[in-house]
This record gives sequence, C-alpha cells and structure tokens, in this order.
Amino acid sequence: MKAFVLAAGFGTRLKPLTDHIPKPLIPVLNIPCLFYTFYLLKQAGIREIICNTHHHADTIRRFIDSSKLSDLEISFSEEPVILGTGGGLKKCEKLLGDSEFILVNSDIITDIDFTALIAHHRQSKRAGTLTLFETPEAASIGYIGIEDGLVKDFRNLRNSGLVSSFIYTGTAVLTPEIFSYLQNGFSGIVDTGFTGLVDNGGLSYYQHEGVWMDIGTMANYWKANLDRESIISRMAAPMKRAIGMEPHRISPSAEISPDALISGSVIGRGCKIGPGCTITDSVLLPETEVRTGTTIINSVVDPFHTTIMGNPN
Repeated sequence: MKAFVLAAGFGTRLKPLTDHIPKPLIPVLNIPCLFYTFYLLKQAGIREIICNTHHHADTIRRFIDSSKLSDLEISFSEEPVILGTGGGLKKCEKLLGDSEFILVNSDIITDIDFTALIAHHRQSKRAGTLTLFETPEAASIGYIGIEDGLVKDFRNLRNSGLVSSFIYTGTAVLTPEIFSYLQNGFSGIVDTGFTGLVDNGGLSYYQHEGVWMDIGTMANYWKANLDRESIISRMAAPMKRAIGMEPHRISPSAEISPDALISGSVIGRGCKIGPGCTITDSVLLPETEVRTGTTIINSVVDPFHTTIMGNPN
C-alpha cells in the first residue's frame, strides 16, 4: 500500500513562521511535524510515500533527501500552481496506481493506528474510510454528519441537518474510485471526491480514540510542543528505532548560558540564549538568538523576528 501526504499548503495560520519554514517542516519537540507521519506509516509497514509540494517545495525536498530515512521510498509531486487537496490528489492518480492508499495531512500529531484503520476499511467494503475524532470543539472545527455507520455530510454543507461531535482528522483510506469524482485544477477533496463517494456507494468512517492534534494554528502549535501529558515524549524510543530521530525538548546544539533559567520550554537546534535570560513555557525555533537579560513567557519565537509572537493563550 502507498501513502499520499498533503504537504503543499501555505501554512497561512502559522505566519510569520511559515514565511521562512514550510509548514511540514515546522518542528514539534525538535522533529519536523511531517516526520511524525513518516514514523506512523513506517510502523504500519507502508514504505512508498508520495508528498505533494508547492510552498517552499525545494526546501522540503532537500530536507527529506538529506535525512536519509531508511526503508522509505519518498517521491514528490511538485505543483507549480497549487492545486488544493482535491486537485493535488488527482494529479497523482497514475503514481498511486490501481490499489487502495492512505491519505494523510502533514500538519497533525497523532497516534492513529494505521493498521487498524486499514483493517476497518477493508471490512467496511466501501470505497473510502475517513478517520474521525470526537471532540467538544467539533462545532468550531467543523463537525461531520454521520448516520447508520456512514459519513453523510460535512458541516451541514449538504443540508442533511446531521450534527455530531466528530471531526475529520485529515486521515483516510481510499480506493482508486475516488479519482472518478476528483477534478483537474484547483479543487477541494471534500466537495469533489468525498461527496462523490457519499453519493455513490457510501463513505465509511473509523473512530480514533487516542491522541490527535492539529498544529495549524499558533495556539495549537504551542500546545503540541508543551503538552506534558501528550504521547509525543513516549514516542521517542520507537521513533528513534524507526526513523533515526526522536522528540526532545532541548537541542544538544543549543548554546545556553549557565545562568539562564529554562522551564517547560522547547529549545531548537542552534539557538543561543544569553546570560540572565528566563525562558518559561515557550518554543524557540532553530537558530533563534535571545539577548542577555531577556524574559520570554508563553510564546513562540523564530530567528527572523525579534518580537515575541505573543501569548498563545
């Protein structure tokens, strides 16, 4: 089975971080978020991965190529003009072939069991299976309308009147049938491919009951890095074995003054923290320099902006 990873977006909600770093490479506990997806796919025995790219496409390709991920065959579908989630997938129809495949967003941190998802999909005998997650924030994120074990609507766009506490996680198993409903050019996968499957044989769903985090906003990104109860730290050992890298809070290459006070924070590669600094519950992206005596609290800081990004709370 192959995987298609959506990695072409602009990351608008994470600006100004994404002005200089493509969203798929934004680090969570000093590991690019995209690599958490690579880890889960490898754990499920999926070795062939296609990433679509547009924003900072060369940067993404160079970083992945230089990472030398063993036993993973990663190829790229570059979009000179961005095609959206539907058009981007349609462009890769021939690359994905005539077998079922996994679709995954590149900006999520989760412990979805892809093996169990695939088994559930095959048992459903439907052309597609979406992974759903129950959350009290479904109304603000975008609830999924479900009925009789099937997905029927998306935020009531089809006027079904169906409301639930479930959201779409950005993860699905799909068969080539979806390509019949996708469009060339820019389009969204929901109102083309997913809707087509709903109307022609049905779209099933798999309920994920573990951890799911969308890092697409500054607040969510901050929380994902600092959630002390999350599964991320517990993933360190298996990630190290699978892809040769592991989540960690303080980069070994960071230069930190002995009298600087660091508490509950993530310090990235090549950061420099001067004497008398206090860093509390914050995220410093790679190569950020903090001048002598600076205090940073509840913030995200990158090396290109001397101004703190603001309290994500």
